[in-house]
Amino acid sequence: MTDADTPRVCEPYYRDDHVTLYHGDCRDITEWLDADILVSDPPYGIGWKRGAKKGRWDTGSAGIANDDDTSCRDTALELWGDRPAAVFGSFYAPEVRGKKHVLVFRKPPDSGVVGSATGWRRDLEPIFLTGRWPRRAAHSSSLITTGLRAAGNPSSPAGRFQHPHAKPLDVMETLIRACPPGVIADPFSGSGSTLVAAKLQGRKAIGVELEERYCEIAARRLAQDALPFGGAA
Repeated sequence: MTDADTPRVCEPYYRDDHVTLYHGDCRDITEWLDADILVSDPPYGIGWKRGAKKGRWDTGSAGIANDDDTSCRDTALELWGDRPAAVFGSFYAPEVRGKKHVLVFRKPPDSGVVGSATGWRRDLEPIFLTGRWPRRAAHSSSLITTGLRAAGNPSSPAGRFQHPHAKPLDVMETLIRACPPGVIADPFSGSGSTLVAAKLQGRKAIGVELEERYCEIAARRLAQDALPFGGAA
């Protein structure tokens, strides 16, 4: 057997009885493809950046890796195939191909002011459902809300976990409760809210995160077990 034929072994960055997290690019690390349902908040393809604001907790952000276009997201979804997936996106970027349904996440009341010049806030995000979801009676609203009242302060998910596209933990729990049984995959784990939400519900999960600083944040959160994090994606 040559070196090229030797199976690649990827060591987890973090592991417990419910969650395994890998550090790297989900296009190279394939362990997440062993899961059953994908729930993820990938780069949207909008080239997002945030400028520093003098005198505020927000010190700016150089942007999000692979956010210049949707190619990274689309490659991951091609690898995933026709299994169930719930994928966050933006109304200002190309949609996920092959969507079966679109949910809408309404952000906290102070969200969506920056970048809007029309009088209406940019406080909504689509969540694209793709793949083969089980047929069920339509008993749930397609509007998903959060109990958080503020997004733009140090105690918010973005402030606490230093991830610019933070998702509230209650939103991720709502999505995961609606998922069919099985292991949750998140190939764009960020600071770990999908993984934490899955663990709190007794679900197993496999995550991958490209940036080590977010892997470290996610690992710390997961190591705290079932504390009420109120966290971020």
